[in-house]
Amino acid sequence: MEYFVKLDSVVRRIWSKADTVLFIFAGSAAEFALNKAVDWLYFTGKLPADPLGRLFSTVEYARRIVFAERAAAEHAIDTIVGIHAAVEQKRGMRIPDWAYRDVLFMLTSYSISVFEALERPLTAAEKEEIVDVFFRMGQRMGIPEVPGTYAEWQQARQAHLDNDLVVSDYTADLYRQYRRHLGAFRYELVLQAQRFVTPPRVRELLQLGRWSWMPLVLPLYRPTQHLALGRWARTSLMPAKYRAQILALDRGPELVRPPMLQTH
Repeated sequence: MEYFVKLDSVVRRIWSKADTVLFIFAGSAAEFALNKAVDWLYFTGKLPADPLGRLFSTVEYARRIVFAERAAAEHAIDTIVGIHAAVEQKRGMRIPDWAYRDVLFMLTSYSISVFEALERPLTAAEKEEIVDVFFRMGQRMGIPEVPGTYAEWQQARQAHLDNDLVVSDYTADLYRQYRRHLGAFRYELVLQAQRFVTPPRVRELLQLGRWSWMPLVLPLYRPTQHLALGRWARTSLMPAKYRAQILALDRGPELVRPPMLQTH
């Protein structure tokens, strides 16, 4: 059986651990708020109504593609394209190609930076492998100018950070929604995670500050991550309605269920 991502790929390891995925989630939440195309995510009203659910949907689609057999992964990608096309038709305009690229850059970036922050440095070959997975995803979606090598991706990623992020009224509103849906304590935990994994440009625009206590507590947490205490710590990071989804992140690729068909 042929898979979209090889069985021994580091990409599977990255996306099969709840800890890693939750930090990818936190970093993505920061960049979603700064993206110049975030108005598309407000168009149907689903993002401000349920920002955590919207981000979990993105994560679930990524995991479904990473762990699926090739034909199923390509079907999931085609479904994403179809849903976006329907939103474009309703609005009467196209989502810019650079907006699609930015999301792929975001998933690539946090796959690399979060794994290195939590686990170990990646080899050059592993970085190329991560870039290749999201490059092939972009190809299937018909997105032009998606970089196919790590060196090309680094240049494109920096250009994205320089040109495609902006603080807007949407930024402020989305962070208000994060706080409302998370509560004060969980919201502060997410901010700490964002300080830990986001690049300097993102921290600067969001005025997150530089210091995070995450590097101090992670060595204490790691010995418990496979125990009941570790599972409790992970599920406590999100409201109760998402706890089953968080626990499922650690259950292995064979138990990844098809995500809900929503993007906006």
